This record gives sequence, structure tokens and C-alpha cells, in this order.
Amino acid sequence: MTDESLKVGIVTISDRASKGEYEDKSGPAILDWLSQALVSEWKSNVKVIPDEQDQIEAELKALVDDERCHLVLTTGGTGPAKRDVTPEATLAIADKVMDGFGERMRSISLKYVPTAILSRQLGVIRKNCLIINLPGQPKAIKETLDELFEAIPYCIDLIDGPYIETNESIVKAFRPKSAIRKK
Repeated sequence: MTDESLKVGIVTISDRASKGEYEDKSGPAILDWLSQALVSEWKSNVKVIPDEQDQIEAELKALVDDERCHLVLTTGGTGPAKRDVTPEATLAIADKVMDGFGERMRSISLKYVPTAILSRQLGVIRKNCLIINLPGQPKAIKETLDELFEAIPYCIDLIDGPYIETNESIVKAFRPKSAIRKK
């Protein structure tokens, strides 16, 4: 575990937003949620890129390998459409697949929409970074992070990342008693 600040990569994957045809609202929704939920010091690196597998892979590698992010959150490109290749790109650069993240995201979304079963969201680890493919809509991002994030700080502890503290009125980070730092 390190005492450095949390580094978060946020990647919106959208052909139209990357061309400026419409405003990206998903990346800002993630930033807004994190700014409310995180008590620990953190910084972000935000990108908007097209649905191109090679570009997604290159961006994820750069955020982990070069920028040394501890957490990368993607949004967009996880459905069944032909251009949706975020999961394929994420798996291509992964060291470990964390199946529970995808299962949990779909179970959260199923409370709101039956089409959650069409989602191919997942979580992986590359080096010392957790990468999670979030939904594409701001409302779904918030619903997902409100419940999913409770497991993220401890996962980052286990891969030697910084200790993350949360605003418990938004989300309470879960850790076993032996992993909780005394204040």
C-alpha cells in the first residue's frame, strides 16, 4: 500500500462525443460522483475517445503504464452493438479478470431496467490498477457507483494502491476490520 494520492483515469468511449457532435455527460458524471464520494486526496486524467478497439487499448495502457493510475473508469461501448468494443479492449490489456464487478453492476442495473442483461460491463486488473467498465448514462453511472464503489477501496489496497477514504453519506468503503487504518 502506498501513501500517494489516488490517480483516477476517466475514459468516455463514444464516436459522436469524440467528434464533438454532442456533449459528453458521462465523464463529467463520474467526476461529479467522485468529488462527492471521495474524502482522500485524488486527481483525475479525463479522456474522450472513439469506439475503436486499438485506441481504447492504447489509452488504457497509457493511463496504467505511463500515468500510473490506480483506478480507471470507462463509460460507453459495453452493449451488444457492433461498435461496442470496450470489453474486448479491456480484456486485451488485462492481467486478471475480476468477474464480480461485472456481475454486481448488472445486478444493480437490473433493479432499474430489464435491458441490464444486455450489458457486458466488467472489471479487470492491469499491474497495480483496477479498471472498471461503467454504464454509459449519467443516471446509471450514479446508481452503479452508489453501490459498487464500497468494494473498490479495499481492492485497491490489495493491489498496493493508496488507502482511499470515502464520504460515508455517499458510500461507505468496506474493509475487513484488520484492514481498517486508525485515524
